[in-house]
Amino acid sequence: MTPNHKFFRRLPAAAAAILGLFSSNAAAEFKSPMQSEKASETENRNKALIAESFAAWAAGTGGPYDLLAEDASWTIVGNTLASKTYPSREAFMSEVIRPFNARMRTGLKPHIRNIYAEGGAVIVFFDASGEARDGQTYANTYAWFLDLKDGKIVRSHAFFDAVVFNDFWTRIAP
Repeated sequence: MTPNHKFFRRLPAAAAAILGLFSSNAAAEFKSPMQSEKASETENRNKALIAESFAAWAAGTGGPYDLLAEDASWTIVGNTLASKTYPSREAFMSEVIRPFNARMRTGLKPHIRNIYAEGGAVIVFFDASGEARDGQTYANTYAWFLDLKDGKIVRSHAFFDAVVFNDFWTRIAP
């Protein structure tokens, strides 16, 4: 018996159509219009709050760290010299942000590529650069996954280029 080649060529498209039906039914089943509207309000509010904090950071008048809850955890993911989870705002600020800023001649300026929001989570994809104390430019690309509650960042996972960061961190003493 030879397989029906027309059937097998159509199988991926048919499977995708069936899965599409199941996933859209599942989404409708788990999210009422009221939940969607409320989630959208939360998402818009959180997205705007983060965008405003980045604008303040770029202007040198504030920044996203101002939104950190006192008990916020901040995880630097990967293999940087600073990679670990910081259990509080103060631990993160004293072990990473203040020593980072002490290595800079000019403040780091962020340039957002995009901001995404879903529920209480906001993802910020951005570039940031500034002049280090040795006159070289520090430039890196970041993705921050932020969980917000009541207008405060309660948890973060940060991704960035470890090679660029580690070179900067070891090249310049705070």
